[in-house]
Amino acid sequence: MKLSRLALGISLLMPAPLIAKTLTGTVTDKSGEPIANATVEVEAAKLFTRTDSSGYFTLPEVNDEDYTLHVFAPGYAHLHYKGAASDPEKTDLVLAKSAIEVIDIHATPMHLSVMESSTPVSVLSGENLRRQQAATLGDTLEKLPGVQSNFHGNVASTPIIRGLSGPRVLVTQNGLDVSDVSRVGPDHSVASEASTANQIEVLRGPATLFFGSGAIGGVVNVVDKRVPTSNETQGEVLLEGQTVNSQKLASFNLTTGLDNFAFYADGFYRDADDYDTPVAPDIDEPSGEHTVENSAETSHGFTLGSSYLFEQGYVGLAVDKFDREYGIPGHSHGDEAVFADLSQTKWQMLGEYDFQDSFLQSAHFRVGVTDYEHVEIEGGAAGTEFSNQTNEARVELIHTPYAQWRGGLSLHYKTSEVFAQGEEAFTPPSDMEMFAVALMEERHFGDILLQLGARIERVTLDAPSVLLPELEAHDHDEEESEDDHDHDHEESEVIRQFSVAQEFTPVSISAGAVYTINESYNLGVSVSRSQRAPSASELLSFGPHIGTQTYEIGALFDLDADEDSQFVLSSSPIDLETANNIDLSFRKTQGELGFVFNVFYNQVDNYYYQIDTGLFAESGHDHDHDEEESSETETDEHTDELPVYLFRSADAVLHGFELQLAWQATDDLKVNVFTDYVKARLRDGGALPRTSPMRVGTHFEYTLDRLRADLDITHYAKQDDIASFETETAGYTLVDASVTYDIPLNTMDLSVYLSGENLTDTEARVHTSFLKNIAPRPGRNLAFGVRGYF
Repeated sequence: MKLSRLALGISLLMPAPLIAKTLTGTVTDKSGEPIANATVEVEAAKLFTRTDSSGYFTLPEVNDEDYTLHVFAPGYAHLHYKGAASDPEKTDLVLAKSAIEVIDIHATPMHLSVMESSTPVSVLSGENLRRQQAATLGDTLEKLPGVQSNFHGNVASTPIIRGLSGPRVLVTQNGLDVSDVSRVGPDHSVASEASTANQIEVLRGPATLFFGSGAIGGVVNVVDKRVPTSNETQGEVLLEGQTVNSQKLASFNLTTGLDNFAFYADGFYRDADDYDTPVAPDIDEPSGEHTVENSAETSHGFTLGSSYLFEQGYVGLAVDKFDREYGIPGHSHGDEAVFADLSQTKWQMLGEYDFQDSFLQSAHFRVGVTDYEHVEIEGGAAGTEFSNQTNEARVELIHTPYAQWRGGLSLHYKTSEVFAQGEEAFTPPSDMEMFAVALMEERHFGDILLQLGARIERVTLDAPSVLLPELEAHDHDEEESEDDHDHDHEESEVIRQFSVAQEFTPVSISAGAVYTINESYNLGVSVSRSQRAPSASELLSFGPHIGTQTYEIGALFDLDADEDSQFVLSSSPIDLETANNIDLSFRKTQGELGFVFNVFYNQVDNYYYQIDTGLFAESGHDHDHDEEESSETETDEHTDELPVYLFRSADAVLHGFELQLAWQATDDLKVNVFTDYVKARLRDGGALPRTSPMRVGTHFEYTLDRLRADLDITHYAKQDDIASFETETAGYTLVDASVTYDIPLNTMDLSVYLSGENLTDTEARVHTSFLKNIAPRPGRNLAFGVRGYF
């Protein structure tokens, strides 16, 4: 009795928020049926549980006087329930069905999802990810609204987000830069694998602030469990074969553990031949073979990870080894095909610590060390070599709610040493260092959620040895004599060799709001001003880039108007690229019909892009032209020449829309429709090159007991809004289908599937591809696979 009175006295002296209470309740649908395995969490407290088979849940030790429960389950709209200490401890929660799957993202410590954020985000996960996974990241994501692929011959495709790609789209693995050289050139593969991923997230607009100026166009975050946060034993295995390129794929991932330790392992192996096409790939040789030469690949990799789990968080370490050998279509010297041998070793350390009774609620840290290199092999000998050594660290400090504001501070540091050598090393070696501080906050004002963000960076770029070679560029329209143009492949003289040291201070700010109109509809708006420092390739390039069949010259140089086709150092200042963006989103979150409609307008000042100068230059390869060459070869005087492209900056405008609509027609049939469109132009007139065409796609999903059937029909419109020296691209329609049958097998769920892509065997040339004239999409492809879950 004395102890009880003492405890009562102490409790009366304690502030209300420190008095823990136990919450119990049920989660049901609107018809009163219990929802099992629904997640119930206390927002901003890192406290969660799941419902049992009867929909019942228990949440002990809830310390907040006023709290918000976040409740979600697959197939249902998310619910945010505000409670208070005076409320009954038993709470009955009701979830409404949602035709659009709502998935939380892991890329930022703030809560973001497709239907609840002021910023547009997309997530590919679960069965949809498995159904759409491809050998490249760009091809895996291309059916998401607003995302297309630059399709580089089925071997090195990267994502294009709202018409932006390359150095404007950051690819990360668990929130850390993937650290390859895929943003330097489209023929460079992304060093990340989709077959072992859990989900892939696409962020646009202000949501990219935690990642930096390199993400001005968007972020693609590949999420896996390499640093496990659970020791529950589960895993997945996959075996698949395809017909269009005789591809064979095997992959697995496994998570397990004991006591406070968790362990993870995954691995994959892929082998594919050159792929078949419906027509002769090269439009200039319509009678050729229907195979894209030099498009084969062999890749394999593995990951090992382990974590120590404790009551207030976890800390873990993982190592990943990724190897890929792939051909580069269009990249050949004479009869010698050129292929890339890529190798990457990545170390990642991730952790999280939840504080108690502190101003800080939690701290998240991510550390990555990456050693990347790829060598282009020519005739069995090493040619051009690229490497990237990256060190990165990011700490996110999330504070406890203060005056009802929730958010945190991010400290971000990254160094990158990019090195290239060889006759096609068009960018000199350079070192980049970046340090940034970012802040993101949000608060509810009744039915309005306000989200604010800001980031400031210091970016330095050092290149100790930049070359300005003598370049004999010329115009094919002019009359040429043998003296003017003799195809002498002697090495060019260097006019100047110098060092470059640039320092930039990009500043980005954003503001967004979500207005909940009623339980089914909300309206989101976000505005942002983001700045980006130009990349080393945009500034310093000067040389042949055979992967894109161009001779690239950076913005640090200029064409001398007083000299005949000579290049000199530019006198123009090197400015930050600044994007002023506004997004509007209208969403229906509940019911048998749901939709997300986004409209965006993006004005970019000092937009760095390449212009076709109309000049041509020698590729620089020393080929032997013996006397016995055919007359046809002798007359082709421009065989070893490349068009000269010069980086320039000008003001640009990109605007467009995305629509995603989902209709649960019956319990068994679901229909999804999407469309997207972007118009990209210079403010002074003229379209930007390789702009994504408009698309309209429909997906039918039918489930019956253990059987699932999917049908995709996607139409790509004709692209005739083109830049100077660019050609139009015809529209086309792709038809894909798959059938999956689930077989329970002891402790494993087995899925057997048959899928087909481009079933109509349609000729499809991708306008955003540098290789559209020599590498169309693959023809009809059938795939058979077996996937097991345990």
